[in-house]
Amino acid sequence: MQRTYDRLSPAQRVGQLLMIGLDGNSAASADDAPIAQQHVGNIIYLGGWTGTSRVRSTSDHLQSQVNSAATGGVPLLIAADQEGGAVQQLKGAGFPRLVSALQQGQLSRQQQVDYGARIGRQLKAAGINLNLAPVADTVPASTAASNAPIGKWGREYGHEPTTVASSVTDIVHGLHGTGVGATVKHFPGLGRVTGNTDVTASGTTDTQTTASDSYLKPFAAGMKAGAGAVMMSSARYAKLDPANRATFSGKIITGLLRGKLGWRGVVITDDMNAVAVQGVPPGERADRFIAAGGDIVLTGRAADAPTMSDALVSRAHSDKKFAGKVAASTKRVLALKQRLGLLHC
Repeated sequence: MQRTYDRLSPAQRVGQLLMIGLDGNSAASADDAPIAQQHVGNIIYLGGWTGTSRVRSTSDHLQSQVNSAATGGVPLLIAADQEGGAVQQLKGAGFPRLVSALQQGQLSRQQQVDYGARIGRQLKAAGINLNLAPVADTVPASTAASNAPIGKWGREYGHEPTTVASSVTDIVHGLHGTGVGATVKHFPGLGRVTGNTDVTASGTTDTQTTASDSYLKPFAAGMKAGAGAVMMSSARYAKLDPANRATFSGKIITGLLRGKLGWRGVVITDDMNAVAVQGVPPGERADRFIAAGGDIVLTGRAADAPTMSDALVSRAHSDKKFAGKVAASTKRVLALKQRLGLLHC
């Protein structure tokens, strides 16, 4: 992995820290320019994808754009949100309907492992190596209906942290058994807010979660089970860092997640094109996340890639401490790719 890192240019190292969206209504070549010009190293499939054959052909096309000039020869992480229920981005032939997490949580432990493996096999066949699941958020039963991001859609595995932790563990094991990475989300939890950060900034402050909260247990369980990445929430947490949304918070990413919980792997944002963060300019969104200790900036808006890349390259050039953070993040991304069989040196 170190040899791979050493051969990357500064801009290519930054490219490993970007993940951009590709919509199902777009041509397979829609992200070719950002891969070539901004050296973008990761892609997420957004809505509208139907059938394994089309997704596979697109994945193959994307990986064919990998070369020494673009990504330094480093293959792409290709991700999808394939949870089940209301959040199943890939449908049609090869992607039968998946039940919601709430329904999955009612299965036996072995059945949940098998369900995770089923999802993993479907993704693997389509050339996808990272699932942005499972959801590790716990939503109290009494407020599930009013919890817009998770409870409203049955995206939680249960209403008690112990139940959720058990299910998250099993799904992670099932996915990883197929060679597909799992991503536990949305740290430190969206179960106690009312607003959905994708569409609003209102109702997105959690006033309860603490650094020793039982609601953190499912995330810790997923990490222990072998998750490939942890996705950050874009909400605020009044008792953890009232001044910053979690995705921009060094107290939460570096202090709590990496420090107290001991996470050494990849940290990824939720969509940086979400309404909750749109008051921050795109380049600053990327800059603040990496400065806080994060690794992969995910944006559904591929057009933001040049601005984000320029911001990161520029600051790394002028700020030695920030350059160190970029280096550490790049190495964590490369380590995940090596773990998933994408790097061979």
